[in-house]
Amino acid sequence: MDPRLLKTFSAVITHGSFSDAARELGYTQSAVSQQIASLEGELGVELVCRRPVGPTEAGARLMDHVASILLRINAARAEVQRVKGGTTGRLTVGICPLAATAHALRIIGEVSRRAGAHELTVRTLPRQAVAEGVATGELDLGLVDGFALPDDPLRPPRVAGLRGVPVCREPVVVALPPHHPLAHRTDLRLADLIDARWIDAPGVSAPLADLSAVVRGGSPHLRVALRYDGHDVRTYTELLAGGQGLGLLPRFALAGRQDLVGIPLTQPELSHRVEALCVTGGPLVVDALVASLTEPAEPVEPADTEIQPRS
Repeated sequence: MDPRLLKTFSAVITHGSFSDAARELGYTQSAVSQQIASLEGELGVELVCRRPVGPTEAGARLMDHVASILLRINAARAEVQRVKGGTTGRLTVGICPLAATAHALRIIGEVSRRAGAHELTVRTLPRQAVAEGVATGELDLGLVDGFALPDDPLRPPRVAGLRGVPVCREPVVVALPPHHPLAHRTDLRLADLIDARWIDAPGVSAPLADLSAVVRGGSPHLRVALRYDGHDVRTYTELLAGGQGLGLLPRFALAGRQDLVGIPLTQPELSHRVEALCVTGGPLVVDALVASLTEPAEPVEPADTEIQPRS
């Protein structure tokens, strides 16, 4: 299957429109129609219902695979470009919101300067976008985070070919304003909070729906009072401080705040983990970054390596 045809097919199904797909891809509508017909001819089955536009049963099955197929193709292209070699002096790092600590950002800046990077870019992105960016070479290094039980590994994003290196862990607290009825507690259990109002902020903290996948035996159903669809930690914590609902955060996220208190979560005893994501054979400076991030007590050694190109 031609990857270009798969990309066109994905655009048509995603938009539910041949014309919208054509605008996104920079094609004419007739060209999009021809490409879909070519793909259907190759596979010998109808993939797209024309009126209304949508996937047939076979098309829905194909859509289940398209994203991963295109991702692996892009990752392979990036791998070839890394082998090609050369120096650009550029370094791009993707970081999830709660992984962007002052310590991590300082280390990234110091190591990249000592490695001779004259153009450092740091992007705050959702977890899956960080993983895909590293796999395809759009990012040189990624820092992702998540919640896990003490003896469990961090659940990795579903992207093959990545190496995850643990960076740090931090206790998890229930964040709430000082006037909240539970603010006097020394610890809390999720079972105590079944009837509480929660803020679901999947772009910042752990999605509430995912807690049952992390906690053995499932977790209590948590009632969502407000959903925040952004990726800004400050906006999320302002909503928490305003009494819009409870939230789970790593303990460091509340440092210096007078308008929020953090009550330790003891059952389940979750920890907040940060992992560095990279690929084998990537820029040599990434190895120095990972080493410095995982050994913060050690001084940052000058890097005698060059930054390798990205795709």
